[in-house]
Amino acid sequence: MDSLTQIVLGAAVGEVVLGKKVGNKAMFYGGVAGTIPDLDVYFGSFLDTVTAFEIHRGFTHSIFFAIVFGCIFGWLISLYEKKASVKEWMLLMCLGFFTHSVLDVHTTWGTQLFWPFEVRLALKNIFVIDPLYTLPFLIFLIMAMFHPVGTKKRRKYNNLGLIISCSYIIITIIAKGISYTKFTAALKEQEVVYSEIETKPTPFNAVLWSANIETNNAYLIGYYSFFDTKPIKFYSYPKNHHLIDKYKNDSSIQRLIRLTKGWYTVSEKDDALYLNDLRFGLLSVSPNFQQFAFSFKITEEKQKIIVEEVSRDRKKAKKIMYDLWVRIRGN
Repeated sequence: MDSLTQIVLGAAVGEVVLGKKVGNKAMFYGGVAGTIPDLDVYFGSFLDTVTAFEIHRGFTHSIFFAIVFGCIFGWLISLYEKKASVKEWMLLMCLGFFTHSVLDVHTTWGTQLFWPFEVRLALKNIFVIDPLYTLPFLIFLIMAMFHPVGTKKRRKYNNLGLIISCSYIIITIIAKGISYTKFTAALKEQEVVYSEIETKPTPFNAVLWSANIETNNAYLIGYYSFFDTKPIKFYSYPKNHHLIDKYKNDSSIQRLIRLTKGWYTVSEKDDALYLNDLRFGLLSVSPNFQQFAFSFKITEEKQKIIVEEVSRDRKKAKKIMYDLWVRIRGN
């Protein structure tokens, strides 16, 4: 999830653990704990594109990191914060790290919770930025912050934030299940033969859902809003995996394909190849929009394969948001 959301979650957890003893400092340190795992993004800026994507939500999002470094950070804090014991500070930091990772499990990217094992858990039931999750949580946290330490109202508001945010996560899981049945029913009705299907929410909401469907030579992408009144339409995107056959033995290409979990297409433009990660869909819900959220340019220089992430066109942000809002309201 985004940094603000993780800070809010960490702060609320900090309040539960040590709010009675250290007041708003518990929220502060909990918020710090909620941001630390995402420092892997900054480490990645010093690495090549593929490696940077590989380490994201890896080691720093693991149970191992939460326990070991939670204890280390908790011990360091206890050296100058004497109102709570070493064990209590350790518990706060461990839970701050751990809840960060658990929340990220619900997003599309996936989290290597059981590092060093390669398994990435990704429930794909909430978008990485969802105002309906974050804003109520933030409001209740602020309300709790301005009440005296140890009062019932402070505890009540903080708990309400946690309860509402957790309830929203459950709602998105239910919504994902409903959208899955809608997609599979539409595929059956349209007699589409497919081997695999994945569903996920579109940006900033849990009302409009998208599905990636694998067929023999292409992937289909479809959208379903809970306000839809017409049948679901599916749009085809050729796999074109054969275009990178000559690079299949290159380790960076193999690692990139492994990152996509096989959900990718290949396109060609201006003598360059582009590997498009389907897991995150297109930048717009409009079928005429061809740019994927994550796309990688593959070029060859002096017999060396170069992989670069394609930057997203921020100038089209208003049009993309408008298209999203229109589609959310139904087809």
